[in-house]
Amino acid sequence: MVLFPVRTGSPSRVCRSLGKADIWLIRTFWDLETPRPTPPHFKHVGGLHCKPANQLPEDLEAFMQSSGDAGVVVVSFGSMVTNLSTERADVIATAFGRIPQKVIWRFSGEIPKTLSANTKLSDWIPQNDLLGHPKTRAFVTHGGTNGLYEAVYHAVPMVGIPLFADQRHNLARLSHRGAAVVLDFNLMTSDELTEALRAVIHERGYKSSMEHLSALHHDQPVTPLSTAVFWVEFVMRHGGARHLRLASHDLNWFQYHSIDTGAALLVALTTATALCWGGIRHFLQHCSRRQREKSDRRL
Repeated sequence: MVLFPVRTGSPSRVCRSLGKADIWLIRTFWDLETPRPTPPHFKHVGGLHCKPANQLPEDLEAFMQSSGDAGVVVVSFGSMVTNLSTERADVIATAFGRIPQKVIWRFSGEIPKTLSANTKLSDWIPQNDLLGHPKTRAFVTHGGTNGLYEAVYHAVPMVGIPLFADQRHNLARLSHRGAAVVLDFNLMTSDELTEALRAVIHERGYKSSMEHLSALHHDQPVTPLSTAVFWVEFVMRHGGARHLRLASHDLNWFQYHSIDTGAALLVALTTATALCWGGIRHFLQHCSRRQREKSDRRL
């Protein structure tokens, strides 16, 4: 997320507009992000949309409670993917039918032929509220940033099935931290998905790792949303935040790419090389001349 005037036009104009941004609101945080040097006007606010779970509608609450001690698995592949191919949907539905948990799956389209009685399909689900419910045991997700941070916020281990964009990279971070199992959408079988679900639900390590990440996420001086609000209002109060922007924004392309420095170094290197070569050539010529003189004296 970035705070800047919205404009339309050529890519170069968009880039210029991005360069004029006073504050960038980055939708990740250091609980999952890789440490790196960042400019002072980059503010990480990952999870700013997360909040404690609200009471579920009566039908969903009844469904959650009907799961008993086994609990519920929440499934969503994001708002951009609401339908799947028949073959993939059947593979996924088969796996859900093999676990004792109830499953609530955000899905629209043709009902899978292998759908079991333990699985509830819905065009829309209150994802944050479901993940925050005490009956939720696991989250099957494509790995979008919003859903990922909701799972971290509520400490729900995940089975990740990335589809495109940054999702594979996002889930790789969770897998590396021991909080998720990642599967290949095109190649996974029902058996593999079933085993992945059993692992994240029953093996304590996944839940413990996610609880640790959740504790890191919550242990901040202020909430991510408060941080975002503060910096937006900061820009409004002071008419910008140019003092936080890097000086590189004010350099022309010649200066930015250090063409002058590169040219000076190239000239210095060329001069030094020429002097060295000249010296070596002079030395070799001198040695050759001395050798000829010695040969002439022998004759």
